[in-house]
Formats: sequence, C-alpha cells, structure tokens
Amino acid sequence: PQQLKETLRKILSNMMDSEAHEKRPPILTSSKQDISPHITNVGEMKDYLCGCCAAFNNVSITFPIQKILFRQQLYGNKTRDAVLQLRRDGFRNLYRGILPPLMQKTTTLALMFGLYEDLSCLLQKHVSAPEFATPGVAAVLAGTTEAIFTPLERVQTLLQDHKHHDKFTNTYQAFRALKCHGIGEYYRGLVPILFHNGFSNVLFFGLRGPIKEHLPTAMTHSAHLVNDFICGVNVVKTRIQSKIGGEFQSFTKVFKTIWLERDRKLTNLFRGAHLNYHRSLISWGIINATYEFLLKVI
Repeated sequence: PQQLKETLRKILSNMMDSEAHEKRPPILTSSKQDISPHITNVGEMKDYLCGCCAAFNNVSITFPIQKILFRQQLYGNKTRDAVLQLRRDGFRNLYRGILPPLMQKTTTLALMFGLYEDLSCLLQKHVSAPEFATPGVAAVLAGTTEAIFTPLERVQTLLQDHKHHDKFTNTYQAFRALKCHGIGEYYRGLVPILFHNGFSNVLFFGLRGPIKEHLPTAMTHSAHLVNDFICGVNVVKTRIQSKIGGEFQSFTKVFKTIWLERDRKLTNLFRGAHLNYHRSLISWGIINATYEFLLKVI
C-alpha cells in the first residue's frame, strides 16, 4: 500500500507539471498581443514627436533673426535699422513674444511632419493619383490644417510690434485684447497664412529629398523665386495682423497699400527677402538635423 501511494503521488505530480508547462505559452503570447498595439502606436507618433522637438530647437535659436525680419516686413526698414531698433528696445525685450511661436511652431511642425506622412500613406492607398502629385497634395493639406493655429501667429505679431509694447506685456493680455472684437479678430490674416503654409510645405517636402541626395549644391533659382514670393506674402500678412479692430481688409487691398507706400518698387516690397532666405536655410538645417537625429534615437 505504501509503494502504491508513492507511485500515485509521483504520477499526479508529473501530471500537474505537464499541465503547468502547457499553460505557459498562451499566457506569454497573450501578453505580447496586448503590448504590440502600444509599440505600434509609439512608432506612429514618432513623426509628430520629432517634429515638435525640431520646432522647439529652431524657434529658440532663430527667434532674434525672425524679429529683425519681422521689423523689416512691417516697416520696410533696412537690416541695419531693424537691428538698431531692437537694440533700443533692450535685451529684455529681445525674446518678447517667443511663447506664441513656441506654442504654434511646436504644434504646427508636429502636425506638418506627422500629417504629411499619414496623408501620403492614405492617398497612396485610397486615391489613384500620379505618384509625383501625392506628396504635393499631402503637403498642402497638412499646411491647411496648420492654419487652425492662426490665433497664436496673430498674437505673436502684436507682441513683436514695438507700437503695442505699452498695451500688453504678455501673451495672455494680447489674447484678452482681441477677445472684445470677436472670434474673427483672432483669424485676421488667414488667407495669406493659407497661401504661405501651402507653398512653403510643398517647397520644404519637395526639395527635402533632392537636397539630402545632393547636399553640396545650392538651392535652385526656382526655389529663390518661391522663397521671395513667400516673403512677399508674409509682408502682407504681417501688415494685416499688426492691427487690432476696424475693417477687415482684403489681401489685395493691403497689398496695393504697401505697394504704394514703398514707391512701387519690388526691392522695397520684398525688403527682408535676403535675410529671410538665409534664415530659411538656417531653419531648414536645424529642423532637418534635429528631426533626422531624433528619428534615429527614439
């Protein structure tokens, strides 16, 4: 009887071990199945995260140059006069108004990179369009989505204009100043922003690949022309957004006003284009270098 009990105990023990061994693989498999969607989601958000960090890096470094360019576009100043104007404002005002572009650019660049990749994939899968047209359409759609954040660009313009220094000292006060004029006041200058975003996105993504492949070569003459056009659109946009309240003037009307004020000369109209070109190259380098680096690291 004792030997029989011992034999039965060993048989039961072996059966329990074998059942436990059989149950382990399904548990491990289910845990992998639960984790895999989260890993996929992190991968899908990578473009958005890298774009956000690239924008933060770019705005922090190039904001003083952008401020000089802004003064040239708004007042038609020469570069030297714009620099002297900033010096008179003092160092404490040098980064005045940086919060709106930080908020705007980190959000819009995240959308620009993320939506461009997502929309490109969707268009390729569901739309039977020529292969060369897909990136351009995706870039324009991404730029249109960015225009949702026009209020941040509007407030940035007001904070950078020294004429408004006494009216409000921070982003919150600027937003409050616009509130009494209605929601439309936040979106003053929307049309030139849509033009700007569409053209600049097509230019950015269209030249990004070729320039990476032929890095030593300079940008083409056509790129210069598009860049100058974007600068001209920015001149009109800056003038429209520098005002608070009053009549909503059309893009054409403001353009005619600036054209007359600047003696009907293209050189005066596109004042700041040279600086804008160099700033664009610096920004291009910072954004792409940061974005590509983070893509590899994350």
